[in-house]
Amino acid sequence: MSAEMENIGKAAKAAARKLAYLSTGVKNQALHNISQNLKEYTGDILKANELDYKAGKSQGMNDALLDRLLLTGERLVAIADDVLAVAAQPDPVGEIFDMRTLPNGLLLGKKRVPLGVIGAIYESRPNVTVDISALSLKSGNAVILRGGKEAVNSNTALARLVRRAVERAGIPDGAVQFVANTDRALVDEMLTMRDYIDLLIPRGGAGLIKFVAENAVMAVVTGGIGVCHCYVDRAANLEMAVAIADNAKVQRPTVCNALDCLLVNADIAADYLPRIAAAWARAGVEMHCDPRAMAILRGNASLRLKDTTDQDWGKEFLSLVAAVKLVDSLDEALVHIERYGSGHSEAIVTEDYSAAMRFLNEVDAACVYCNASTRFTDGGQFGLGAEVGISTQKMHARGPLGLKELTSYKWIIFGSGQVRP
Repeated sequence: MSAEMENIGKAAKAAARKLAYLSTGVKNQALHNISQNLKEYTGDILKANELDYKAGKSQGMNDALLDRLLLTGERLVAIADDVLAVAAQPDPVGEIFDMRTLPNGLLLGKKRVPLGVIGAIYESRPNVTVDISALSLKSGNAVILRGGKEAVNSNTALARLVRRAVERAGIPDGAVQFVANTDRALVDEMLTMRDYIDLLIPRGGAGLIKFVAENAVMAVVTGGIGVCHCYVDRAANLEMAVAIADNAKVQRPTVCNALDCLLVNADIAADYLPRIAAAWARAGVEMHCDPRAMAILRGNASLRLKDTTDQDWGKEFLSLVAAVKLVDSLDEALVHIERYGSGHSEAIVTEDYSAAMRFLNEVDAACVYCNASTRFTDGGQFGLGAEVGISTQKMHARGPLGLKELTSYKWIIFGSGQVRP
């Protein structure tokens, strides 16, 4: 391991030991300082981001990545507000729960504690620098941040203001570590830092997440790849189904909880498909239709239509493209989602209680919706303030990862002289 990474690891580990016992007031003051700095230094941040954005565009970065890279004044205000929302959340550290008294008189329960040091390896999104810092600090964890070279100027500016903000509040030195060196070899080093990093969180494309999951020697939370479906049932309110599918696809198509595949029950397809097609046409959505859907929509010159290929199923489009398939039953929809879903977010639109409950019970995903857009799969929208990522695995946490998901617990036991017979 290089001296650079070893020093970063040691500093974060030392800070984590102090952070574990820091008062809620000090942690909240640090978050308020971060929010204030984001607003005070907006101009500097946007100048740094402009350098990254122009470089990305000149190098042929696709629209989805450019959208994730872009910072605006409005987005910075939203990030600053998210930090304040984290500060307003209850502090999970020190919570005592599941207390009970055993027959022998021992009183025992669990006490929530920080994980220690969080490592984050991420691409494109500079907001991750702030979100993970805020959530890690509030949950009593130190953090080591390693962003992608495509956002190095933005991340450097944000990490600098975060560190200044937390130092003013009295947070231990070393609590927020940023790896400014863009050498890819340092990512490989991070994956071996078991002695310093307790949990590693990759944020980015499928390639990065797969590489981290297969090569890290410490615990990893994976997720973020979202192949999201919406099934419009035969008993759906069609007006509602149009609004939900339109929002899920169009509101922000470049993110992981955007709709990728629309499954429509054949009984209502002739009525429903022209309605959603008209809405999507206004937004410029390209519809990749199976033969039965194409037969209903073909001939309308205002629509952007293509025939589906095998590659359209199970694909995260991250753009204004959606696959459309007609199914003959809820069972067929469930089979399709089981085969092609990524375990992220799935939705049904129906007024049939039995169909809704079957969908909620049988679909295996982190977030399963009835009569709502998948775009709500987000830490802020779930009332968590922000998130460090969205886990599509089942251990140790699933879905948006907020404060509690960055903690563990220890057993605490009170006795009155008991000894084991």
